[in-house]
Amino acid sequence: MATTCGLRTLKNEPVPLKSVSVEVDVQGHVASVNSTLQYENQESNPVEAIFIFPMDSNAAVYRFLARIGTSRLKPKSERRRSSGQEAFLLEESDESSDVFRLSVGSLPPGQTASVTVGYVSELAVQADHALRFCLPAVLNPRYTPAGSSSMTTEASPQAGDVPYTLSLTMNIYTPSFVQSVESNCPLTPLAFLSQDKTQAKVSLAPGHRFDRDVELLLYYSEPHQPMAILEAGQLGVQSGSLMGDTVAMLSFYPVIEAEKSSHVASSGEFIFLVDRSGSMECPMNQNSGDKSRISSARDTLLLLLKSLPLGCYFNIYGFGSEYESFFPESVEYTQATMESAVEMVKSMEADLGGTEILPPLQNIYSKPFVVFTDGEVGNTKEVINLVKSHAHSHRCFTFGIGEGASSALVNGMAEGGSGHPQFITGSERMQPKVMQSLQYALNPVAKDIAMKWNIPAEVSVTPLSPPVNVLFNLKRVIQYFQLTGQNASNMSGSVSLHYIVEDKPFENKISFNLKPDADNSMLLHRLGARKAIVDLEGKVREGDDKSAKERVVELSIQSGVSSSYTAFIGVNRENKEPVQGPLQRRLMAARSLFAGNSFAGKQANISVEEPEDPMVDLIGLQRADGSWDLQQSLASILGKQEEEVVKASPGKPEFSSVWATVLAVLWLHGYKAESRDEWQFVAKKAMTWVRAQSGIEELFRSFTYIHIH
Repeated sequence: MATTCGLRTLKNEPVPLKSVSVEVDVQGHVASVNSTLQYENQESNPVEAIFIFPMDSNAAVYRFLARIGTSRLKPKSERRRSSGQEAFLLEESDESSDVFRLSVGSLPPGQTASVTVGYVSELAVQADHALRFCLPAVLNPRYTPAGSSSMTTEASPQAGDVPYTLSLTMNIYTPSFVQSVESNCPLTPLAFLSQDKTQAKVSLAPGHRFDRDVELLLYYSEPHQPMAILEAGQLGVQSGSLMGDTVAMLSFYPVIEAEKSSHVASSGEFIFLVDRSGSMECPMNQNSGDKSRISSARDTLLLLLKSLPLGCYFNIYGFGSEYESFFPESVEYTQATMESAVEMVKSMEADLGGTEILPPLQNIYSKPFVVFTDGEVGNTKEVINLVKSHAHSHRCFTFGIGEGASSALVNGMAEGGSGHPQFITGSERMQPKVMQSLQYALNPVAKDIAMKWNIPAEVSVTPLSPPVNVLFNLKRVIQYFQLTGQNASNMSGSVSLHYIVEDKPFENKISFNLKPDADNSMLLHRLGARKAIVDLEGKVREGDDKSAKERVVELSIQSGVSSSYTAFIGVNRENKEPVQGPLQRRLMAARSLFAGNSFAGKQANISVEEPEDPMVDLIGLQRADGSWDLQQSLASILGKQEEEVVKASPGKPEFSSVWATVLAVLWLHGYKAESRDEWQFVAKKAMTWVRAQSGIEELFRSFTYIHIH
């Protein structure tokens, strides 16, 4: 049954959520966020409001405040009392770590309430080296397979007007100067707060309706600078505990130079797993004129197919409520198999119903694969557990498509599968990010990864992050450590990241002063606690550590960071008791991107005009070996007639394919230079083919200039 968007009263009156206000402090690569939600009960009886909202899966939620009381972390088993329901409750979903539920219990008639949630999170580095901050506005309804349950499907509203506004201010502090800040939403002009441009402030334009994800891209002058930051423990807290000791955040940028590692894999197996559920028919964002998610996936698959190296094996799976593969088994990459796959990709639609990803994963495991999905899955933790259980035999690269994609699913599968996650939202092109991940997948694997410390003997090191099990060229690696026995002296130390690539050893070293920064924000402590908690929760689910759950609860309560087994509970500040009264439950969720029950198999009725891309057409004409045939369709893209191109050829007729291939590559360099990241593998394969042709020297000795446009 269709429901009206948002929190409504029995009389179908507007929701009591009035506004959302967000303050963001960015310190280098870390963001501290405080979100305040303003409520008002307009009914004559107490109302329990439930707001289900998304959050980045790597965020550490540490603060929950309400105007009518305070809160503290408790085991979830203590969250309900026999005398009634707690006044306020904030808890993480049991199924997905990127979904939280805020319960505002027994809000008295005619009264308002102000709820603030505080969290810290690392900023992801994009393919163009920008740092990405995202404030999710959309929680796509998570498809829950039969036999399982999920709190995230309690509120699955239809699309509708969001009745509240968002104000957001970001303060930026960075060692290198801020070059610019870009966003998918209108911003106020960037204001610099220091002459060296290392401090800046920016805000959303006034009156912004919180009807889409808010993304801000921060461009620093030196985004890849390795660094070590030490944060002192809290005063008065006993040494030996996490909050009493120093926490170190180490940020490495491995550089595996091309001349040191020129090998590119020309064998192996690539399996592409594509979400074909009904929601993939939606546009990339809420502008109905944007390209659909499934259309973007089709274009990207075409580019990937053209970029694969000869000698590899591949297959493509589509999944929804059921799944199907292009070939019964993976096939060798040849002209015939590529052409067959391209034709099937062109006809691929979002027509397979729900989003059940477990069955195809169970079918295709043991080889590296790529997943394209909008992440509308209710059994996220079960999926991630399966990925981790096969981590020894595969690498998994994931792409979250469109607003509302589950960061827990996309991040969790990639991290568990020693791969790399990417998010594609709004009107941005998917292809550059996909090609970056393909480059990661094609490059040789780093082995024997180890951290080696050189510090005074009286200082002991306890890892908070799980061990590093994968490295990629120029991909940031952040690790957190607890330092016990630390004092305030100016001792120095160093730590090195060691690894081997193609039997060649590499070392990245960071030297630092062991005196921690005098900062009471405790950002690094909370991020380190979150890393340790997530790692321990995985051990609980895997059953490897019997005491892991107790350590999760202990660490969560000590650090104030939420977990699967704790929840923030608000009580009356004066009498420490829950607010009493008969409750009437209302459900409220962030806006869905599509109308109708598409995650149950029905497709949204959306008409999308998709402009033709000559680069996609050009790449579509390329053969599996990297060459192009001289034909009218190619000439048309070059702005010529076939006869003109043939006449200008400097060689014999047998060189026509070489001539066509050279022209195609020249066109890419001349007219799509800004998209180099997308076609680099296509051009590389083309020129490798050209150089392998006999008699090529004769062709270029008689080279004739032809103007293409």
